[in-house]
Amino acid sequence: MATLIVIIVMALFVFGIWTGGYNTRFLERVRGNWLWEWITTVDHKKIGILYLIASGLFFTIAGLQALLIRLQLMFPNNQLIVGDTYNQLFTMHGLTMIFLVALPALFGLMNVVIPLQIGARDVAFPFLNSLGFWLYFAGGLLVNISWLFGGAPDGGWTAYATLVLNEFSPGPGINYYTLGLQIAGLGSLISGINFLVTIINMRAPGMTYLRMPMLTWTGLVTSALVLFAFPPLTAGLFMMMFERLFDANFFTTAGGGNVLIWQHIFWIFGHPEVYIIVLPAFGIFSEVISTFSKKRIFGYTSMVFAVVLIGFLGFMVWVHHMFTVGLGPVANTIFAIATMAIAVPTGIKVFNWIFTMWGGRIRFTTAMLFAAGFIVVFVMGGVTGVMLSVVPANFQFHDTYFVVAHFHYVMIGGTILGVIAGTYYWWPKMFGRLLSEKLGKWHFWLFYLGFHLTFFPQHFLGLIGMPRRHFTYEAGQGLDGMNFWSSVGTIFMTLGLLFFLYNVVWSLTKGKKAGSDPWDGRTLEWSVSSPPPEYNFAQIPLVQSLDAWWAAKAEGLDRLPAAEPLGPVHMPSPSHLPFVMTLGFFISGFGFVFHAWAVGALGLLVVFATMFVRSFQEDHGYHIQPEELKGVESP
Repeated sequence: MATLIVIIVMALFVFGIWTGGYNTRFLERVRGNWLWEWITTVDHKKIGILYLIASGLFFTIAGLQALLIRLQLMFPNNQLIVGDTYNQLFTMHGLTMIFLVALPALFGLMNVVIPLQIGARDVAFPFLNSLGFWLYFAGGLLVNISWLFGGAPDGGWTAYATLVLNEFSPGPGINYYTLGLQIAGLGSLISGINFLVTIINMRAPGMTYLRMPMLTWTGLVTSALVLFAFPPLTAGLFMMMFERLFDANFFTTAGGGNVLIWQHIFWIFGHPEVYIIVLPAFGIFSEVISTFSKKRIFGYTSMVFAVVLIGFLGFMVWVHHMFTVGLGPVANTIFAIATMAIAVPTGIKVFNWIFTMWGGRIRFTTAMLFAAGFIVVFVMGGVTGVMLSVVPANFQFHDTYFVVAHFHYVMIGGTILGVIAGTYYWWPKMFGRLLSEKLGKWHFWLFYLGFHLTFFPQHFLGLIGMPRRHFTYEAGQGLDGMNFWSSVGTIFMTLGLLFFLYNVVWSLTKGKKAGSDPWDGRTLEWSVSSPPPEYNFAQIPLVQSLDAWWAAKAEGLDRLPAAEPLGPVHMPSPSHLPFVMTLGFFISGFGFVFHAWAVGALGLLVVFATMFVRSFQEDHGYHIQPEELKGVESP
């Protein structure tokens, strides 16, 4: 097996060098192939679609895992999935949803929309944008093939020491966790840096910070959070990897380590991660609510400062996950107050969304239904979050289904509903066709009612005392009925998602063609064709106000004023090197999972060889001449 992998690695190494510029005839031959075009693309819109497809794939896997979990808990003393298999199932469900679905799906929408919203032709670093996606996908694939080779991670998605040390989890499952998440996390870190630089440096002339759309603002703060939150996780995963592969003693008490170190490191990342995957959803809801209420977002400036304050306070509350570990009353009190304080800027945003709708001419499209439903769900999740911030109450709620219910009300109510609303809203812009509103409403009501049926009873299961992570329970303890209906709710959610999948297929094959501005939008992305051309804007627009496209339409204009004369448009060249580099990371990670040091080293050799090729590659991109630009009138 190891020999075969070594041969594959060497073949990839030769392939990477050979196609790095020494065999242009091969590149010319495959360049017209659609698959090669998507593998080598650096177009931010295509990369955004790749993120959405990959996160949709992982969402399907994690959703099936959730369905199996609830089928096991549907009846007392059920034997459908028990023991370590159940541990692997809920571990993979949690880490897939958090690391491989929520943030990548939001990165996908941000990739498609933000460069268009700020009037840019692409992101700041197109090559790194492609590399970020492929690293994320390779990391997610590495974690998920654990089901086929050796067994999946089984220590919970938080991977607490000592549960995941070699003594208690001796198989390769946790190795998949540490290596796969390091690869995927590197991709997320690259993407965060890319968005940060893009938003700061590539805004159209006239787009000051207080003229940026709310999605762009939340993308900016999220990217800053990624920049500061992912390095602690990377350090923790490195320590865990060395603990498992080389018997280091970071977390082994007998060797002088401390199990609480992992909890601190993980939650220093983990709680900002909650806001990393909620803030972009806030931006999506702001865009949707403003558009379909026919009003400028209420209290725009206060919304901006609330987003920044949430990002700042997000780093000061991680210990509320650790109230029960014995840090003492002073530490617990400080972090309890900080946790309560973060509810204030969140509350500001909720009231601003409500006031935006107040007096507006609301149009209840599918996207707007998901946005309105989000407000109810997120407020409920926020209230239970404040309850969990009260330390004496937290001692009772900790590790019960009350926490599970709170977490899903915040995450599904915020992130997943946000991704779905954003998909319905920007689908016409991505593909030039509308999704069916009739099918969309079936999707909404089945998913939304199923969600409440699933998770609302879990608050009371937790108050009764049902512990999380257990695969069964005894009959006659008051748990039977609520667990049954909670499991029924997941079936309704599944049916809702099936309606969405059918809607996607229907739209791509029979959907009504969308114009450039099907929703009568307010921001710059609605000023270009659907789907946008490769270069986004033939001429970079001049921004003169907030909601610049809405203001231009109010003045009777059918296009934005240009900030530059018509001329050649410079575009970045596609590249296969991010894909080759990622293959090296993937095979290296797979080798280290099974302690095959030679395979791991050879995979890294492919990575460094690809970096070497890229370092000496003179890639000046190419130009699109004015006569090739679509829909441009002579000045």
